[in-house]
Amino acid sequence: MAKAVVYVTYKRGVLDPQGEAVRGALSSLGFQGVGGVRVGKYIELDLANGRPEEQRAEVEKMCRQLLANPVLEDFRIEIAPGPSAPE
Repeated sequence: MAKAVVYVTYKRGVLDPQGEAVRGALSSLGFQGVGGVRVGKYIELDLANGRPEEQRAEVEKMCRQLLANPVLEDFRIEIAPGPSAPE
């Protein structure tokens, strides 16, 4: 099994209310020097074995159709290959 990790964040220029709330809370706790905070989603997917380019294309399709809103959000995909089968 391969593992895909997807990071989803708001596009630059899109208001991130949760990030602003975290920034305000950090400031009220005395953490100065934090200029901005962006909050996103972290998604792990276990994938059946296959060719890496096919896995990436499939995960990208998942992101465009369900995992991210392409109008408001950007996503980044990382795929780690699964263990090799013993010979």
